[in-house]
Amino acid sequence: MAESISSSPTIDPASGYCHETRTFHSLRSPAPLPPASTPLSITSYVSSLHLRRPPPPGLAAVIESGTGRRLTYPEFASRVATLAGNLRSRLGLSKGDVAFVLAPACLEIPVLYYAILTVGAVVNPANPISTASEISRQIQLSRPVVAFATSASAPALPGAALRTVLIDSDEFRSMMMTRSAPSPVDSAAEILQTDPAAILYSSGTTGRVKAAVLTHRNFISITAGYVLSRDSEPERATPPVGLLTVPLFHVFGFYFSLKMVALGETAVVMGRFEMGAALEAVERFRVTYMPVAPPLVVALVKSKEAEGRDLSSLEVVGCGGAPLGRDVAERFASKFPHVQIVQGYGLTESGGTATQTIGPEENQRYGSAGRIERLLEAKIVDPETGEALGPGQRGELWLRGPSIMQGYLGDAESTSTTLNPEGWLKTGDLCYFDQDGFLFVVDRLKELIKYKAYQVPPAELEHILQAHPEIADAAVVPYPNEESGQIPMAYIVRQPGSTLDEKKVINYVAKKVAPYKKIRRVSFINAIPKSPAGKILRRELVNLALSGTLSRL
Repeated sequence: MAESISSSPTIDPASGYCHETRTFHSLRSPAPLPPASTPLSITSYVSSLHLRRPPPPGLAAVIESGTGRRLTYPEFASRVATLAGNLRSRLGLSKGDVAFVLAPACLEIPVLYYAILTVGAVVNPANPISTASEISRQIQLSRPVVAFATSASAPALPGAALRTVLIDSDEFRSMMMTRSAPSPVDSAAEILQTDPAAILYSSGTTGRVKAAVLTHRNFISITAGYVLSRDSEPERATPPVGLLTVPLFHVFGFYFSLKMVALGETAVVMGRFEMGAALEAVERFRVTYMPVAPPLVVALVKSKEAEGRDLSSLEVVGCGGAPLGRDVAERFASKFPHVQIVQGYGLTESGGTATQTIGPEENQRYGSAGRIERLLEAKIVDPETGEALGPGQRGELWLRGPSIMQGYLGDAESTSTTLNPEGWLKTGDLCYFDQDGFLFVVDRLKELIKYKAYQVPPAELEHILQAHPEIADAAVVPYPNEESGQIPMAYIVRQPGSTLDEKKVINYVAKKVAPYKKIRRVSFINAIPKSPAGKILRRELVNLALSGTLSRL
């Protein structure tokens, strides 16, 4: 557990850095946690929060943006309890069983997540547009006993061996609405904090997908931090309303669907993101904040769809998933001066959170991913020597604390290389902390372009390109070169009507960077391939670049 700054004179109160241990500590007040040995599920913990601070009975817990369907908090609690009972009695679902969920965001998904967790089973969500082979691989990893899907997504599931319940069926609606006879399965099975709560798939941008196992303790610790932040602020006249533009199968959306209910907020869910529909939802439901990926911030800066919309309710945009460029953040602040950007950093393996900015002053630190979250500690480690580094020095970010995953399911080798014996999670991200304890994410270590003796971060060049008024989106990848090893190559999505060409792109970047960072090759493309979290799938672009050119090298 992260050490309190006030308890150690060796920790710099400005940066949180301890010179003796070469560890960065959280500058936040530690959140109180129940003893780790106390049996407790995340759903029981949430129930205790609601007993202490009940949500208003008429407040919507969940709203479906497209249809306007909603569940108040009493209705939500009733549906969860009824569904949990039927998962036991009708399906025989019990503690430790894995439930595979293959469905887009809808009103029923948060209810299903909470019901599965209430039983002590493990939530295992996946992208509903995954291919049959991808889904087969995921199911081989998690070995679920039941799958929840929709009529549209179910055909991708393998055969009849896996029992499947359709979320858009009368059967499922009955399971949410009609209580069954008590189950012979022990409904009071003791759930430990160390028990698995969710199996979430990593983005798979650099290789085969991995299944991260997150425990009830992981989610309790993260939630406790948000509760302390909420309780330390003045009470609002009305609870926050959040629009979940991020998919609920990804750690970002998955955790927010739990967190918003835990804090007595209203979650507005979108089945499929579309800019106009999102802005309409902000206006219609008086949304106060949106967790988003950086591409959406870029799109909002350049889009004209926001003009004429009443977005006065929107207070905060929470940005995570990939680095956000300073220029884009400043342009967003200029266009939406009443909206703060809360920047953060996290991984599937850290429960979706690790650092964030809090409050107007920290939110002005554009380009930073914020300060270390409560209960976490960090190191910056030289990837070549293994030496722990201090403020201002770049290296691989390591994290440790109660939100860090248990490991990768069925992959002991990846677990041992990612989690060391002391509990440090090696993130694979090149980062540094400044003198005030703010984290700056440079890029993925494996994605650095090796140009001669230099290392070029693609994200830095992408931020520059995205600031160009005629560029809708951009990605930078390494391109093989006999003389230099690799050169930076840019894939560009032009704005409609733009006549931007390769020479103009190269010259634009050359004026803003050192010579070794220059873009040296440009290709124009209709769309940049990205993961559900908004991360660029560079591997696909590298394959595209090589597919027609390798023979000429």
